[in-house]
Amino acid sequence: MPFVQTRAGRVFHTERGSGRPVVLLHASLHDHTDFDAVAGPLADAGHRVLAVDWPGHGRSGMPAGPRSVTAPLLAGVLADLAAELDLARAVFMGNSVGGYAAARLALDHPDRVAGLVLVNAGGFVKVPRLAARILGVPAVNRAVFPRLVPRYMKPDGDRLRAITRQVQDRARSRTGAAISAALWRSIADPSYDLRAEGPRLGVPVLLAWGARDIVLPMSAARRTQEAIPGAELRTLDTGHVVFASDPDGFLDLVLPFLESVATAGSAQ
Repeated sequence: MPFVQTRAGRVFHTERGSGRPVVLLHASLHDHTDFDAVAGPLADAGHRVLAVDWPGHGRSGMPAGPRSVTAPLLAGVLADLAAELDLARAVFMGNSVGGYAAARLALDHPDRVAGLVLVNAGGFVKVPRLAARILGVPAVNRAVFPRLVPRYMKPDGDRLRAITRQVQDRARSRTGAAISAALWRSIADPSYDLRAEGPRLGVPVLLAWGARDIVLPMSAARRTQEAIPGAELRTLDTGHVVFASDPDGFLDLVLPFLESVATAGSAQ
């Protein structure tokens, strides 16, 4: 079934391929189609690839209300999804707030996680609380966020321009602005700050970072690497959504990492 029941209602996911599970987690106001250019090649390389729509995004249902869609809720939804699908020793690839949720799962349910690919991910840098409060106001978010999208996406092709337009359309809607504002407010919550918990991540971590991102720039990449001992940092000349901007470059980084995780697992 493409839908899984979670604490936030029904959550949609696609699935293709077989082998070790690889779970793909998108950013705020994006959806699973961001991963279209890499999901097939990952499945062809011998992985069971699951691409998730967060609550209130894509084809997933809306929870109690758009203002309930917070980063901690997404982390809980991911834990529910992993339990319902009985995922064990999976690799989780999370972009932005999706990276935060993946890391939170690895900390709370380490038996379910074999490795992490954090793509311009949140959770391991000091939160700009003023920006979080300002963008946490739905009316302000609705006015500002659509203008921010092309600045972090750096669209330079049809695929990126289509993603940019889709996210901007969502951000301009009343519901989308409420979801985006709720997520921005939630990153100011102390529970979003994983910096002190980074040393507890006992799995291989690859940081795949778009060097041209303005939301989580290279300074955030370096702070994240400092917070997670042993994390490998690799960069590409892209914006925030690396795998859509440069799928071939992303796969060149990720496929060897997945192989190393598989090799380490078989040796245990």
